[in-house]
Amino acid sequence: MRHNEYRKTDRPRAQNRRRHAINAARMPIHVVKGDTVRVVRGDDKGKEGKILRVYPKTGRVMVEGVNIVKRHRRARNADEQSGIVEFPAPVHSSNVMLIDPKTGAATRTRVRLDDDGTKERIGVKSGDAIPHPKR
Repeated sequence: MRHNEYRKTDRPRAQNRRRHAINAARMPIHVVKGDTVRVVRGDDKGKEGKILRVYPKTGRVMVEGVNIVKRHRRARNADEQSGIVEFPAPVHSSNVMLIDPKTGAATRTRVRLDDDGTKERIGVKSGDAIPHPKR
């Protein structure tokens, strides 16, 4: 009886595994959904807003009222109306800074481990803890 060989080499499989690992990689992002941030680069520099959504694969965040784009929308049914729709588009997370709730200034963050092992965000300028937003 003849032995059936399905794969002659492991090479294509290894290449696919590497490609999928790169695509599935997540970028570390210093802000979370619900944080109040200030834009430090780009057309909307100086604007403040709340983070609506985080995209870990691309390293982008969607900020309320920032990077507003227009899209021409066709009515999908008879009740809906066609027209131009405005909505926020994502910006890169490196272009936003977290706002310290006590001072109101944009600050970098650092992480401190508490005694019980939980991580806590610390504002670099003030040294105070910045709580995570309520979910």
